[in-house]
Amino acid sequence: MKRQYFGTDGIRGTYGGPVINEEFAARLGVAVAKWLAENAQGTGDRRSSFAKASADTRETGGRKVFIGRDTRASGAALEAALAAGLQVGGLEPVSLGVLPTPAVARAVRTAHAVLGVVITASHNPAADNGIKFFGPGGVKLSDEEELGIERLLPAKADGGPRLELATELNAVADYIATASRLLPAGALAGWRVVLDTANGATCATSPVVLRAQGAEVIGLGDAPDGNNINAGVGSEHPGPFAARTRESGARLGIAHDGDGDRCILCDERGEILDGDEILTILATYALTRGALPGKTLVVTVQSNLGVDAAIAAAGGRVLRTAVGDRYVSERMLAEGATLGGESSGHIICAGVSPTGDGLVAALKVIEVMLATGRPLSELRRVLKKFPQRSSALKVRDKKPLESLPAITAAIAALEKELGSQGRVLVRYSGTEAKLRLLVEGPTDAAVNAGIARLEAAVRSELEVI
Repeated sequence: MKRQYFGTDGIRGTYGGPVINEEFAARLGVAVAKWLAENAQGTGDRRSSFAKASADTRETGGRKVFIGRDTRASGAALEAALAAGLQVGGLEPVSLGVLPTPAVARAVRTAHAVLGVVITASHNPAADNGIKFFGPGGVKLSDEEELGIERLLPAKADGGPRLELATELNAVADYIATASRLLPAGALAGWRVVLDTANGATCATSPVVLRAQGAEVIGLGDAPDGNNINAGVGSEHPGPFAARTRESGARLGIAHDGDGDRCILCDERGEILDGDEILTILATYALTRGALPGKTLVVTVQSNLGVDAAIAAAGGRVLRTAVGDRYVSERMLAEGATLGGESSGHIICAGVSPTGDGLVAALKVIEVMLATGRPLSELRRVLKKFPQRSSALKVRDKKPLESLPAITAAIAALEKELGSQGRVLVRYSGTEAKLRLLVEGPTDAAVNAGIARLEAAVRSELEVI
């Protein structure tokens, strides 16, 4: 059965729309509480791994649910409504305030909370918001678990009394302290770093950590007002921070998205590094030290084929999953892998964080720079990308691709032409009304022509807006 509300990364939409509003948030809180109760009562093989973990959690963390949010103006109202629904269901919501998504995941794991929630629309504009969940251990819920919650959504929220929402402010301090220990004290003395925090949740965390290590931090996107998150800044808009890095003579530039679970970098020349390049640098360095369990890197189908070639040359292997960092996390857990992520900049360093963490990823790359004495412009050469081009078309309706003959025919023809020298990926975004297209091939001309053919096929069968 297909999920109606949950997408690739939680539930997301325009605030005040049919889904992301206070009434729905309260209903969702009630459903989550019911779902937790039902899972706790399961027995034998029917008990999910989540249920087993949550049973252990209740002995230490009670019925606490940690809630964090990013800097969107709509966050506080959604938090209050969600908390009210959780309270009706007998849970104890605790507000962690504004902090990065990975800090919420860490708090769930270290304090043994029964659940974690982040109110965020990640890299989306300020008009959007969303809700995503973390289970015991700080790991995102599975498709099956999200579907279980959807099945329990009440027609309307119970109008029970709203209790005062408890707060806990130590999660930020703990997150900062943990990140600060990833490098030796004062390791960045004499370094100049450009940091773009997207006017989002990392404004009070990433710069603190870098400055504590001695870096001179040039900040961008560091003045959130509730309405400017991701507005022309952050990982989705790399131009400003790349230009500032080049102009200021910084060692590197770092950019997060609005909730801090993504990271992209730029080298001292102002050239952008995406998640594939970050993962390849970290994986090949770990392989040289015998520090990559199973010699395995986990990526998604979106990653460039050059990653596979670089890792194979270094003596490792690449495993691929569907798009979404939680699918990467699930495969990492199954394989015992400790490094994985997405080309979009979700980087999971499982030894430090149970989910994508933009600050941790940046610090891990800096660790390689310190250990090798090489600038980022040299380290990035380990990955030679196959020519690739992508496109994202905003569509009116997400019609099933298999029902669209012109698109499926164009995909099949391209795949036959490219053979083993390339690939084609066409999928709907899990968080936006977009159809994403990707073509890799032997030459720029081949991939440009391929994208043009796919776009023409899409426009012939879908309303592009």
